[in-house]
Amino acid sequence: MSKSITKKLLAGLTSAAMLATATAVNLTTVPAAAAADTKVIYSTDFEGDSFDFTRRGEDETLELTTEQAHGGSQSLCVSTRAKNWNGPQLALDNLIEANTEYVVNAYAMTPWYATLTLSMQYTDADGNTHYGNILGQTSQGEWTAYENVKFSFPADTTDWYLYFEASDANANIYLDDFTITEAPEVELEDIASLADVYRPYFKIGTAIGSSNLASKPFMGLVERHFNESITFGNELKPDFVLDKAATLAYMEANGGDQTNPQISLTNAKALLNYCRDNNIPVRGHTLVWHSQTPDWFFKENFSDDGDWVSKEVMIQRMENYIKNVMEALAEQYPTVNFYAWDVVNEAWTDGGQPRTAGSNNTSNGNSAWVQVFGDNSFIEYAFKFARQYAPEGCKLYYNDYNEYIDGKTNAICEMATDLKAKGLIDGIGMQSHLATNFPSAAQYKKALEKFAALGLDIQVTELDITTSDTSEAGLETQAQIYSDIMDALVEYSDSISAVVFWGVTDDQSWRASQLPLLFDKDFKAKPAYYSIVDGLEPVTTAPQDTTTTTTTTTTTAATTAPSGDFLAGDVDCNGVVEINDAVLLARYVAQDDTAKITVQGVANGDYNQDGSVDSTDITAVCRQLAHLTDEDA
Repeated sequence: MSKSITKKLLAGLTSAAMLATATAVNLTTVPAAAAADTKVIYSTDFEGDSFDFTRRGEDETLELTTEQAHGGSQSLCVSTRAKNWNGPQLALDNLIEANTEYVVNAYAMTPWYATLTLSMQYTDADGNTHYGNILGQTSQGEWTAYENVKFSFPADTTDWYLYFEASDANANIYLDDFTITEAPEVELEDIASLADVYRPYFKIGTAIGSSNLASKPFMGLVERHFNESITFGNELKPDFVLDKAATLAYMEANGGDQTNPQISLTNAKALLNYCRDNNIPVRGHTLVWHSQTPDWFFKENFSDDGDWVSKEVMIQRMENYIKNVMEALAEQYPTVNFYAWDVVNEAWTDGGQPRTAGSNNTSNGNSAWVQVFGDNSFIEYAFKFARQYAPEGCKLYYNDYNEYIDGKTNAICEMATDLKAKGLIDGIGMQSHLATNFPSAAQYKKALEKFAALGLDIQVTELDITTSDTSEAGLETQAQIYSDIMDALVEYSDSISAVVFWGVTDDQSWRASQLPLLFDKDFKAKPAYYSIVDGLEPVTTAPQDTTTTTTTTTTTAATTAPSGDFLAGDVDCNGVVEINDAVLLARYVAQDDTAKITVQGVANGDYNQDGSVDSTDITAVCRQLAHLTDEDA
């Protein structure tokens, strides 16, 4: 993106528009060597007299044109667009199968600057329509390549579409050389299983999203290396589980009952089926959290614009919510082993104080729990109810990031000591979102020592280590840090029951641009992998019977890939998303050398988590600042 374009964007930050989406999916690309010799499902170069694409809205005009062409002499032109979501769509119900991975290649453009996004749409069994951005790129009068982009649709869904949309509703969209193929087969490396290597010390697991299930090589890595524990990246978080329509219906049918929020496991179904069928234990993540929890959960009449409820009502809502989640899982998935739950997530600031009262959906980092309770007293209630309703043998954890910063470490220890005395907590979840330059292994080990001294279990719950230097030398430095951290964990393994990595391959990570994981986008082991298996012998006798065959009957949802617990848009890392963040981000994208952003700030700046920090992230931050909703787009 040129500096002149970014200057224009800086000048018009508050008027930036962002595409409306209800759901996002991770971008994955096909290894170049594997992209050849795959079956073509659909292909068009728009050189004939007709086309299969239709319009999404009521106003667009679709026609073949010779004004622009990537290959040959014609392309498809979409003009007279009235909304940014208007554009060309292709119906896929009769072309592809559910829960199967496919690859799309295409060229698209707009005549002037706009964000041009390849997206998907489907309808679930309940009649709800879902949308997902697959890949958004900037376009400005030149053809933009959408190369080797993977996608899949869930089972039990219909009305499948791929479509293009553009952020500027006045811009024509041109499309050419559009092809869909089957995803290629990828042969995985025959290397030692991480689960086998670390079996004498602790479980090894990972976090995945339901959209990962359709990728055979991805799930092959999961089954080989991480088959002792699965965390759902989003699918068991409050905003994925709470069912507003069912809650309102229950309230109306029960005399205006304000205390019993209803839940649905629909979004988690695919992952629950997979873990059930493959006998893989699950870490529940997460019950009580300031983030990814809708405001209506805390409001009178379960209304977004209602008044905050009283503490007494919220205690009842919390109990019924936790009860309903636990009972639904026990009833619908009695054989899935929920061996652990993150009961409360990220309640303390780095300074060891409760979060600021307010809506996280209005000001990132605020806590509606603190708004209603006035302090962090809600934590004890959460553990009390989780202990009451969790399945027998399930361990309960407090989970947090920056857990190695003294103020937060001390607050967690004080809280955990009190909860332990009351028999309510079993362990501490150390998220462990690290970077090669912070924290040091010594600082991390110091926190380990403090937590181990509590006499509680420790689980490393979201481990990844970013590197700003993605050269060969940078990856070697990353490998050394991984080795140092894993050495510390082995040293304290008597107090640690599980180490869970926050993802499998770099391209699927919430911090993809900084290559934080053990395997690259081509499913190959990185130096970091070899650094943590060196000198350790695999132990192949598993503590439980696990199946390592890929399940082909599970469903796949177009949802966000595992997303770490971070402050999206908080570029200056001050705990609040404000106009300064948008300006700083725009300066950074424009390559302004005076714009200083930390590693965490860059991660927070990748708002749409597509692995790059660019203008789409700037407009997303502006959208949040303007409090825009999907209906506003």
